[in-house]
Amino acid sequence: MKLLSRRSYWPVLILMALCWPGCRQPAATGPQAPPEMVLIKGGAFLMGAAGEMPYEGPVHEVTVKSFWMDEHEVTVAQFARFVEATSYQTEAERFGWSGVFSLKSQAWEKVENATWRSPEGPDGPLPAPDEPVTQVSWNDAVAYARWAGKRLPTEAEWEYAARGGLVQQRYAWGNELRPGGKPVANWWQGHFPSRNTAEDGYVGRAPVKRFPPNGYGLYDMAGNVWEWCADWYDDEYYAKSPRDNPMGPTGGTERVLRGGSWLCSENFCSNYRVSGRSHATPDSGLNNLGFRCVRDLEK
Repeated sequence: MKLLSRRSYWPVLILMALCWPGCRQPAATGPQAPPEMVLIKGGAFLMGAAGEMPYEGPVHEVTVKSFWMDEHEVTVAQFARFVEATSYQTEAERFGWSGVFSLKSQAWEKVENATWRSPEGPDGPLPAPDEPVTQVSWNDAVAYARWAGKRLPTEAEWEYAARGGLVQQRYAWGNELRPGGKPVANWWQGHFPSRNTAEDGYVGRAPVKRFPPNGYGLYDMAGNVWEWCADWYDDEYYAKSPRDNPMGPTGGTERVLRGGSWLCSENFCSNYRVSGRSHATPDSGLNNLGFRCVRDLEK
């Protein structure tokens, strides 16, 4: 499902993102591991899914190189250190508004002064330091990554890492949405948008690392917040993707988003599935949209 983009907020504001495989390889963190990053050993995997949304196929074999990946989404505290060091101003701050899904109105709203510091707007609660930072655009995420000596993951790297070594399983943990009868990620339980049972313990965003990691030691690869990827988005890209280290289309108007968010539900959106894809313009910000970074191995 296509996510809300700033250039096309209205009238699609309500209709957009209301929710808007090989051997198993254990993750490894050697003595040179960057802080809070996990070594993802390169290899081949089956990317995409059959029988889901058309733009999640065809299933195709992809090979990626080894890379480091943040073990969790970039947090409010981490982003604050970046801003303090650089005096960076996000696009939402410059625009003076951003998109907020309101639990009260059960709808998307254009909220003045909604920023990473106050994702629901100035009258909303402040985010916890260990929550994933939101209301950051693709451009903001790239600026942070460059400052940190990192980059955004390609869509192929993201899915390879999210699968955690599992082969063509529906979720980052297997094929059951509720293994053992309980949610193991932050997504919307109940009937979206009218009833949220918070069965997973959270009505909105969750602090990072509150749910079990996947097979590679990565947290929150499903739900919580959507994550920006480096690639331009194309519905048909999988049909023409190169096998080795695909970097996405050479151009486009929107960037790839992966992982789903706390607004994804069984009745409306299931993009907490590992193959789920979405997209938004690079200047978009939302209170369910964040990112994590990767770093190339030193030559």
